[in-house]
Amino acid sequence: MSYNIPFLLKPAAKDYLWGGSRLKDDFNLECDISPFAEAWVCSCHPDGESFISAENKTLSELLAEHPEYLGTHAASVANGAFPILIKLIDAKKDLSVQVHPDDEYAAAHENSLGKTEMWYVLDAKPNTQLVYGFKQDVSEDVVQSAIDSGEIEQYLNHVDVHPNDLFYIEAGTVHAIGAGCLIAEIQESSNLTYRLYDYHRVDKNGKERPLHIRQALQVANMKSSATPRQPMRVLKYQNGTASELLCRCKYFQVERLLLNTEVQRKLATYRTGSNSFHCLLCVNGCGSMSGDGVMLNFFKGDCVFVPADSMDLKLHGKAQLLDISC
Repeated sequence: MSYNIPFLLKPAAKDYLWGGSRLKDDFNLECDISPFAEAWVCSCHPDGESFISAENKTLSELLAEHPEYLGTHAASVANGAFPILIKLIDAKKDLSVQVHPDDEYAAAHENSLGKTEMWYVLDAKPNTQLVYGFKQDVSEDVVQSAIDSGEIEQYLNHVDVHPNDLFYIEAGTVHAIGAGCLIAEIQESSNLTYRLYDYHRVDKNGKERPLHIRQALQVANMKSSATPRQPMRVLKYQNGTASELLCRCKYFQVERLLLNTEVQRKLATYRTGSNSFHCLLCVNGCGSMSGDGVMLNFFKGDCVFVPADSMDLKLHGKAQLLDISC
């Protein structure tokens, strides 16, 4: 197989206790674990690596052979390491109240990248909420006392969630995905999570999951968090596609791409530059990608890796994709 062309990735699966079955039921992702909480659809992280679908090789193994596939800017974001991790998340139950450190703290204490992330809400049940920071300024003593008494939730800023919402979660922001959310998450390539509170739940072994209160209090932003407003988003139209910018930060850029070549009957053009690879995560519909004798079909739940400085490509189909780059 030649890898100077786009290729499909096979995700790693996670069975966290709060997960459900929608990643199997709605996205047709194959997995023999239950619950199926997260699919790491594009990952070089050692805690869950993505594989090249066409053969038994991890994405990190491939990129070690072909570092040029990252692109010049993407390679610099994480000093040559793969910079991001892309997930699909099915929250049947509430996730723990948690926080992630920034790069400086993570490097000094964990020998890791920090974790800034973005959530794009694919679906949410009625009256679903998530946690985004604190309602008011708090102190470490106040938070510690509230955790001890089981009253921490009264200090948390609960936000209503709807399909198509997006949330930027900067490192240091206390947060929790609420039950009923189906989310695409784009983040730094890190698996550092400091739990503040986990509702005294027990795992399959009958034990409560560990908390990391000391570390969490050291990295958490204790200032009040304004309820995030959904930004104005502007669609840009080209032959066969419409696109809108969802998020741009120093770690990643995410656009939503609406592909519909059935109406205009023209194939949409696509090409990556030399700065960065792109990942096309299909979150609805299906389509195909072709170029120079190459044909690749993708369906809901598939993630297509397009190396930097790719060949000219054509997209065909009716699909909604997240276009992720660095």
